[in-house]
Amino acid sequence: MTAAPAPGPVLLGADETAGLLTTARAADALAGALRAGLDPEACPQRTGVATPGGELLLMPAASGAYAGVKIAGVAPGNPARGLPRITGSYLLLDGPTLRPLAVLDGAALTALRTPAVSALALRYLTAPGRPLRLVLFGAGPQAYGHLDAVLELRELAEAVVVARDPGRAGELAAHARALGVPARTGTPQDVAGADLVLCCTTAREPLFDGGLVAPGAVVVAVGSHEPDARETDTALVRRAAVYVESRAAALREAGDLLVPEAEGAIGPGHIHGTLADLVAGRDLPGGRADAPRLFKSVGMAWEDLAVAVAIYHATGANSET
Repeated sequence: MTAAPAPGPVLLGADETAGLLTTARAADALAGALRAGLDPEACPQRTGVATPGGELLLMPAASGAYAGVKIAGVAPGNPARGLPRITGSYLLLDGPTLRPLAVLDGAALTALRTPAVSALALRYLTAPGRPLRLVLFGAGPQAYGHLDAVLELRELAEAVVVARDPGRAGELAAHARALGVPARTGTPQDVAGADLVLCCTTAREPLFDGGLVAPGAVVVAVGSHEPDARETDTALVRRAAVYVESRAAALREAGDLLVPEAEGAIGPGHIHGTLADLVAGRDLPGGRADAPRLFKSVGMAWEDLAVAVAIYHATGANSET
């Protein structure tokens, strides 16, 4: 008697990939992976291949009962064609057998994963209390996703949107107002009054003067994984307590840190702590109480895996395996 064939992988389009988890639940999945012992320092490196239109990225990871790989394209010219800048797919595999379990929309997974990483860091880096004054750089999908992520976490007293395109900045400010947040467009100088600054852009040069950032404010930078591109300046990095997803990944890919290091402004030991340190509640070296806090994210394959597994579980399909 021939055994019945194994069921094929679950196919999840962009709406399903994005809609099965809130950002908060995705952040919970990331925290759960870290608490279960996953070590981001041992995560495989991202592989990049240049293409005529941009870059093809390969991001594999394995942990526990699952493995997976994201194949993502970064095509800077796509928005002018009416196409998304980030494309791709995620293949989730059963760990012991490497049988395909699900194929997810890679761009939608990234759009969920990145704000979830930021939200997890902000759980620990923002002090409880009064509503926050937010300055948000960018007006693309990550800016919208980060606004939603912050609103799941904290009340906002104001949101100021700063973007190259005034029209898109106005649209995001209007979106924030529709969510009940007092919002307007602004300029880089608005960081002086911010409790929280979110950088969600494709910028290759600093977006604002880091000397303007208030003592105790939190800055999150997610826009780049390239060693020569940055959203924050040397002035901010020098005075901030810096947190990263992984020391190894940051010292390979985070231009926000590597450019100041190349200038001789900081050393490799300038990193204050990691996401795993925060989640584990590990005691970290003391820093100045009035120092800004900077969380620099480059995006890592273990994060894609953790969120993809949580999405897969949310479908209920895992009950069949």
